[in-house]
Amino acid sequence: MKRRNFIQASATTSTALLLSSLDIFASTNKPTFMSSNFDLKIMATNWGFPGTIDEYCAKVKHDGYDGIEIWWQSEQKDHDELFAALKKYQLEVGFLCAGYQSDFKEHFEAFKKMIDAAAKNDIQKPLYINCHSGRDYFSFDDNRKLIDYTMQLAKETGIKICHETHRSRMLYAAPIARNFIEKIPGLRITLDISHWCNVHESLLHDQQETVDMVLQRVDHIHARIGHPEGPQVNDPRAPEWDDALKAHFTWWDKVVEQKKKNGERLTVLTEFGPPHYMPALPYTIQPVADQWAINVHMMQLLRKRYL
Repeated sequence: MKRRNFIQASATTSTALLLSSLDIFASTNKPTFMSSNFDLKIMATNWGFPGTIDEYCAKVKHDGYDGIEIWWQSEQKDHDELFAALKKYQLEVGFLCAGYQSDFKEHFEAFKKMIDAAAKNDIQKPLYINCHSGRDYFSFDDNRKLIDYTMQLAKETGIKICHETHRSRMLYAAPIARNFIEKIPGLRITLDISHWCNVHESLLHDQQETVDMVLQRVDHIHARIGHPEGPQVNDPRAPEWDDALKAHFTWWDKVVEQKKKNGERLTVLTEFGPPHYMPALPYTIQPVADQWAINVHMMQLLRKRYL
């Protein structure tokens, strides 16, 4: 056999074995009990997508997602384009909201303005709103004001509003989040636990009690695989990340099991990002893997495992 043919044959065999092992993983030891009311919605990110909003939504629909998660925009033109594309392709939407100011009063006012507009828009009600909430250097009392505000807004609108476990934000670390959870019964969580793997330089085996407490509050998941030295593995399909992949699915399984028993909706965003989240080659900044393909793979794996 010629060298080129041997390499192609080896690559094809390796891919087939990999896909087979992933199929086995998707169907092994998965949550099985299901209430008839359980609902799973899987959303696509526009992070790193180079085209127009219409092109993005067309690709999202073609590849089998239920909807998109996108930052709430302040410009009317952006609103018109977004809502036209959502209607055209019959997609659901979840909005991202945040403040960025380092002064808390300015931050709070900007956050309230954005989230009020997202929650009370009169065109399409979002499935949820995900908050990049506060700052890690704001006081507990100041950060709590954002949570209290969103809990009241959720009550008024009937929209799920969740606060993300994100670096640099108020829930940047497991013990910090535990403090908020113990003191605020109504706090709901967007679980992006890949950040905590990075923050704590571990797969959190030594903080399982805290993690389990957090999992009880989760309504939305950002499905990215982190590891002790970073918030995103280069390719979750690669066998060297098997431990990290299984750790994340073990956490997500517990959330899904709870939602299935309660007959509730769970929303999930596949959120592998572009460079510099995605490792890249030096000088050229060429990504080492295909971001969109990885996210579609994650979407398909989640569907196989949970539906």
